[in-house]
Amino acid sequence: MDSYTSSTDMSGGVVAAIFAVLFIPLLIIGLICLISQWKIYTKAGKPGWAAIVPVYNYIVWLEIIGKPMWWLAILLLVPCVNFIFLIWMLNLLSKSFGKSEGFTVGLFFLPFIFFPILAFGGAQYLGPSAKEAQANSFNPNDYRDPFNNQNNPPPQNY
Repeated sequence: MDSYTSSTDMSGGVVAAIFAVLFIPLLIIGLICLISQWKIYTKAGKPGWAAIVPVYNYIVWLEIIGKPMWWLAILLLVPCVNFIFLIWMLNLLSKSFGKSEGFTVGLFFLPFIFFPILAFGGAQYLGPSAKEAQANSFNPNDYRDPFNNQNNPPPQNY
């Protein structure tokens, strides 16, 4: 008689192969992002190990970008709004390191590329972006009339 292997023996191997093909790249990408966050935290003067502690990493991230702790409740408890706040936090993180909104788009869509650029590149931590935004706000007393400039008198016509 002929001996045949059952299809259930083969399906277990196929599932394991698919799992390995999908899991290993995701694990590598996750490690790249984790190591990058560790380095970003140390660049900002915070402990790097905070990147691996689940809720504490958000608390430290909020300190880096200069936002209040009540944002943590929104991030953890309010569905759909937390997604918007996460994008906002990415934007404030890139601003804290002197990057633009384009870099924020990169952090959101390709974090495994842009987090290492932020961590291991030449970007320096400039301080919480919330303080910079408040310091750079419009003050009506700073307005100067362009037609009444004391430093540059109008030319004399002779």
